[in-house]
This record gives sequence, C-alpha cells and structure tokens, in this order.
Amino acid sequence: MKISKKRYLQGFAFCVIILGIVRSIFPGVAGNIALTENSTSKDSADLIRQKYDVQELDTLQGFNNQPRGNTPNAKSKFFKTDGSLVKNRIYSVRSFEKAFPDQNDVQLIAAGHLGVKPVSNRTEAESRKSELVYVGSNPYFYIDRLNNSIPYLVPAASNLLQDIGVNFFDSLQMKGIPLHKIIITSVLRSQDDVKKLRGHNGNATENSCHLYGTTFDVSYNRYQTIADPAGPLRRKVRNDSLKWVLSEVLNDLRNQNRCYIKYEVKQGCFHITTR
Repeated sequence: MKISKKRYLQGFAFCVIILGIVRSIFPGVAGNIALTENSTSKDSADLIRQKYDVQELDTLQGFNNQPRGNTPNAKSKFFKTDGSLVKNRIYSVRSFEKAFPDQNDVQLIAAGHLGVKPVSNRTEAESRKSELVYVGSNPYFYIDRLNNSIPYLVPAASNLLQDIGVNFFDSLQMKGIPLHKIIITSVLRSQDDVKKLRGHNGNATENSCHLYGTTFDVSYNRYQTIADPAGPLRRKVRNDSLKWVLSEVLNDLRNQNRCYIKYEVKQGCFHITTR
C-alpha cells in the first residue's frame, strides 16, 4: 500500500501530539531519562578511573587548569606584568682563577686530538685552509689586528667562538646592557709566529695550543661598542661589568664541557680551547 505525502505528514503530526499529551500527563518520564543519562555518565567516569591511575588523571587535570601562554595571567621570565623587559642581575663568578684554571698541558691534549697538524710558517698555512674555517668577519665578535696569528680555526673551535658571541649578546640584552662585541686577540699561529712571540710574551710556550687551530684568546679588558653612527649616543658601560657578564657566559659553556679556559692575568684575556 502506497502512503501519500499528505498521509505521512498527518501521521507524524498525530504521533507528536500523542507524545506531548503523554509528557503533560506523566512529567516524570523526562526526569527518568535525565537520571538515566546522569547515571550513565557517572558509570563512565568510574570506568575511566578504574582504567587509568587516579594520580595520572589528577596530573592531567592540573595541566588543563594551568594558564596558557596567551592568557593575561600567564607569567613570563622575559617581561613584567606591565610589558616592560625584566632586567636580570649580573652574578659573574666567585673567582676568575678558580673558575677558569685549565692549564696549557690540559688544553694541549684536546688541541692535539681535535686540531690540525701545526704549520711551520704563513706560506704553509695558506695551503692548509681546506681544513680550517675563516673567522675574520662575524657580526657577533671582532677580530683585533693580528700580528702573530691568522684568523682561521678548526670547525669545532669556530662554532664555539660563534656561540660565545651569540650568548654574550643574549646575556647583555637580558640584563639591559647596551650591546658590545667581544674582541679576539689571537687565533691560529705558525711555528714561526710562536718563536717571535716568545721573545716578548712570557706566557707563550713553544708547544702552543694556537698551533692546532683549536684555540683563541678573548680580551676581557676591551670591548667594541655597537651603536648607530647617526643614532643617539649609547650609555657607557664599565669594562668590569662586561667582564662579569662574559665570565658568566664562559662559565656556562665550560660547565657544559664545550671548552677549556685559562684566565690569563698578564695578557688580559681568556685563553680558550675547544673540546
């Protein structure tokens, strides 16, 4: 028997009316349905707690209740609540001699293991550039005028020097100090350079770590100020303050087993060898 569209709509309307009358006469029917749904939800929650450890659920719940990074109440270690930068304190190290005690014999082992074969003169050094990285130009540090060395290092030492420069920039920024570049005073030396240097530098040794391209010297008494020539004058910063910040950076890298460092008193530099 084929049912027409009109008959179908009439039947549907009749069912709706009947259900409405039943609910009006017996209102408890709807309440029983809601109670059944609540009971089902409660049973489901019990099953979940039986399946998973209660402590894990509490941990997840605590994580969900934590403020997200884009919420107004989320705390930041870089900015204050008013939006201004947080200026971290300068801590330095307790003692430069104790924090950076690595003598030449210790650094020499690492230099011999990671470095290139020592070159006799500048001419031989020119033929060994395929083993070395040029470090004479870099936005994060400044190479001083070199009289007894050439601006080349092995890749590991080049990466270390780059990280020191970057970390020094980051630390200055976090402490609210105008940016300065560290100054590199010595890098790769030839055997001829070492002989000449020993005539007026008591710290220079015949078997120098600088021969292997793994070692460089960073001045702690001089820094290059970064400023826009056409911009406003930068406030002056004491070299001692910059030295303290640099010592923090170097101490972190040394504690990460990235390098050996000797605090040179007479030469006014940190003597650093990659490891």
